[in-house]
Amino acid sequence: MKRPLSLDLFAGAGGLSLGLRWAGFKTIGAIEIDPVATLSYSHNHPEVQVWNDDIRTISPKSILQELRLKTGELDLLAGCPPCQGFSTLRTKNGRRANHDPRNDLVKQMSRFIRGLQPKAIMLENVPGLARDKRFTIFIQDLEKSSYTVKWAVLNAENYGVAQRRKRLVMLASRVGDIRFPQLSFQKVTVREIIGSLIEPNTSTDPLHNVRENRKESVRKIIELIPKDGGSRGDLPDEYQLKCHQRIRGFHDIYGRLAWDSVAPTMTSGCLNPSKGRFLHPSQNRAITPREAALLQSFPEDYWFSSKRGKGHLALQIGNAFPPKMIEKVANPSNFGL
Repeated sequence: MKRPLSLDLFAGAGGLSLGLRWAGFKTIGAIEIDPVATLSYSHNHPEVQVWNDDIRTISPKSILQELRLKTGELDLLAGCPPCQGFSTLRTKNGRRANHDPRNDLVKQMSRFIRGLQPKAIMLENVPGLARDKRFTIFIQDLEKSSYTVKWAVLNAENYGVAQRRKRLVMLASRVGDIRFPQLSFQKVTVREIIGSLIEPNTSTDPLHNVRENRKESVRKIIELIPKDGGSRGDLPDEYQLKCHQRIRGFHDIYGRLAWDSVAPTMTSGCLNPSKGRFLHPSQNRAITPREAALLQSFPEDYWFSSKRGKGHLALQIGNAFPPKMIEKVANPSNFGL
């Protein structure tokens, strides 16, 4: 059977396109503004035409022409607009208005929908998007254009991903009924995903063999964090960093993953233990980029460009929509395709 065609907006390093491939789609085009993420994308998806450009400057008509499609022929338009603008962490847990200019990138999806008139649409973002009036307008516009629309806040751990990651997923279709996949109550654990990896200092995988450079005082704290799920709250007061003594909450800072549980959300700070529970369950180090990518459900041979260093690697990995989750959610039959 001929595979349905998809276009990936805000493509990042390619997690969405990978999940769409596993679900049965053939992604023929992708748009990504970050040149380094584009390198990662193109390496893993060489068959896809990629536009490394600002989506606001691209014409949907030109996309149709270059992909040799007619209006209405595209099966799925999928996109994960940058979510930082809707994150509760950036808005004092929702108590402060957020005027991040990236919030308006949701409107770019609307523009592409009008120009391409795809048969189906998938949008992913943080749950906070649901409280924004732009999302309400977005759905209303889709319904006026004869799309059936459903959205839900889904947790990646219920879809075969070893990670607790809540995301708003919206599905829309003008050719059939929408349905979400059934939940899986068989959890995948950290041990199942990274438990068999060799130690980084013996690995030939550059994404797993990333060196750490930490102060002796910080290394001592990491050594004292109890193995298999411990956190900085387990430390005596004399080993609490001064900056931590002033913080209420954020107890996952310098926390360890637990072997027989799912991981916390892999964020853009997922390689830095000062950003969350990102210490290895038993070794005295942060998780490596490869471990973070595996916990995001990328395959072990997925390539990420390290051209801009470790911080940008974390950004590429942490910003991805877990491919294994996409495989379940974006099955063509879920859109009536």
